[in-house]
Amino acid sequence: MKWFWLSAVVLLLDQGSKLLADARLVFHEPVPLLPFFNLRLAYNTGAAFSFLGNAGGWQRWFFAGISVLVVGVLVVWMRRLKPEQWQLSLAFALIIGGALGNLIDRLVYGHVIDFIDVYYKTWHWPTFNIADSAITLGAGLLLLDAWAAHRREKQAAGTGA
Repeated sequence: MKWFWLSAVVLLLDQGSKLLADARLVFHEPVPLLPFFNLRLAYNTGAAFSFLGNAGGWQRWFFAGISVLVVGVLVVWMRRLKPEQWQLSLAFALIIGGALGNLIDRLVYGHVIDFIDVYYKTWHWPTFNIADSAITLGAGLLLLDAWAAHRREKQAAGTGA
């Protein structure tokens, strides 16, 4: 439970940055910051990579429902973790904060506010936000934890790494 502060920090940073981006940026007008990084306001009615973005509106509630379900499952799971499982708690806290940030956008605006534009020459990664970054980092930490657990099991079984 002590990791929920991180979810709150992610949520506050995400919502604050989205409000600022929405107030200060012009829709789809890039603001160059670095040779590979722009601020560019975009609205995503879909999920990752605009999946189902043009589905007619029902996807708003579908993705909101998935967010509520995922957050609920992770909160229950996180509460059952042992203190030494801090890596999982860290990952879950990041995912929860990010999922709540994007959930608020879907419920309030009907879309997710994105503004981080990373690119190389003419190739642009899909525009994203702090919530997406937290979810991605949390998912990466989950994969690392699973890999480390698998290695520990193999070593305990005597089969090496």
